[in-house]
Amino acid sequence: MSGGRPEPDHLVVGRVVKPHGTKGELFVWPMTDQRDDVFGPGRELRLGDEDGGLEADSPVLSIERVRPFKRGLLVMFAGVADREAVEVMANRCLLAPRETLSEPDEGETYYHDLIGLGVETVEGEAVGRIVGVYETAPADLLEVEAEDGRRRLIPLSKQVVREVDVEAGRLVIEPPPGLLDL
Repeated sequence: MSGGRPEPDHLVVGRVVKPHGTKGELFVWPMTDQRDDVFGPGRELRLGDEDGGLEADSPVLSIERVRPFKRGLLVMFAGVADREAVEVMANRCLLAPRETLSEPDEGETYYHDLIGLGVETVEGEAVGRIVGVYETAPADLLEVEAEDGRRRLIPLSKQVVREVDVEAGRLVIEPPPGLLDL
């Protein structure tokens, strides 16, 4: 258990962007640091919905081949041999069984564990709760909702985030001047 929530059985490891070509390949945006392990031939993934949800009848897909393409991957799944068959997969998430993934290194956490954490400043001022995590450059962003419903984007960087305590359900930030005024 982390933060009082049950651990999910499957974690989002990628997003299908769109079909590529006519022979069943998909352009996939990896969402894992374990890219080579997760997207290897023979690896089985589940097709989730756009938000990373998984239904009981979500199909299991076996990776037949994979190759780098631009900043993502071109993936072909076994038994899927044409564009029509993969068009329905666009904009959906790919999930891997949690037990097949290695645990995060010390000082790291899965992004899903951040959702729901309370955010406070180093002075103890409550900022809100994390409701989303976005992978962007140069830093990923935390979407934090205050009690009044106002939302802020806070960089997930060492310059701002001072402590992440999933067990205690909190994330401590030292915001630069003006960040919380936006």
